[in-house]
Amino acid sequence: MFDLNKLLRNNIKQLVPYSSARDEFKGEARIFLDANENSFGSPLPTDYNRYPDPMQWKLKYKLADIKGVPPQHIFIGNGSDEVIDVLYRALCNPGVDNVILCPPTYGMYEVSAHINDVVIRQVSLTEDFQLDMPALQQAIDENTKLIFVCSPNNPTANSINREDIELLLNNFEGILVVDEAYINFARQKTFIQELTEYPNLVVMQTLSKAWGLAALRVGMAFASEDIIQVMNKIKPPYNISQAAQELALQALENIAQVNEWIRETVIERDKLATSLEKLPLVVKVYPSDANFILAKTIDAKAIYQYLVTLGIVVRDRSRVELCAGCLRITVGTPEENEKLIAALADYKIEVGSIK
Repeated sequence: MFDLNKLLRNNIKQLVPYSSARDEFKGEARIFLDANENSFGSPLPTDYNRYPDPMQWKLKYKLADIKGVPPQHIFIGNGSDEVIDVLYRALCNPGVDNVILCPPTYGMYEVSAHINDVVIRQVSLTEDFQLDMPALQQAIDENTKLIFVCSPNNPTANSINREDIELLLNNFEGILVVDEAYINFARQKTFIQELTEYPNLVVMQTLSKAWGLAALRVGMAFASEDIIQVMNKIKPPYNISQAAQELALQALENIAQVNEWIRETVIERDKLATSLEKLPLVVKVYPSDANFILAKTIDAKAIYQYLVTLGIVVRDRSRVELCAGCLRITVGTPEENEKLIAALADYKIEVGSIK
């Protein structure tokens, strides 16, 4: 039986959150003299001298309309990395509690665990990049507070079997975090729709990928109201700037444009995969549900360096577990993808002897 109160650190249960000026007064006024702001304005075309809404309610209400969940079930972080860090600080007693990670996967789960002195238990994915369910069940103990599952996964690009995630949700008494940063490009539906069924579920999404707002650093978590309230207690009072909130709201008005980009990205992803498969230097192209492709090559390091000399940058993932020889390639525009394929074809002709 899931019991959030049993999972929380004692200091978090007793924590009295910081109360900002904008928490204490939420109405309209003619003169604001409560927050020690610069009353004269900002040296910018737009005034940013006032602190932003600490709970980002306008942005949450807009996201609620798009995602189909009440705004009280939404946490907005300074990127998904803040969401990850807040969950560690809420649940994991340093040096005592553990988190289960399933490499190869997003590296910040591990980095944030080290920062928070949380014990890491690694249960590698299977050869086909799926969860090793028997090994996961063996790794869980009474001090396991969190399990992170990235789906579609980074860097492997595949979606994790939905049935396996549901099995974990039904049997794990800690919190399961499903990171859906790339869900907009996937065939699999989001787990946000399952929040009412699973009180131990946290779904992470972001505006950095499909929405094209990586520079704004706007990450999201969707969970029960109880979990969201705990996260709000821990976060810094003004973690999302006014500029980021305003620009994100503007972007969320352009759903049609984003949907068109998603459609074009998926088309280009399939074309790029087909073109890569025809190249002699590519050993295997793995199936993708994301906006990138993982490709196993004859020599990832040499090919990476060759592309850099041409001004083309991909990601060398050859040192990552289960990814020997692999490059991670983001789907670009049609013109960018054509230039990449042409460059790789020239590599075969000019320096194909490099091993």
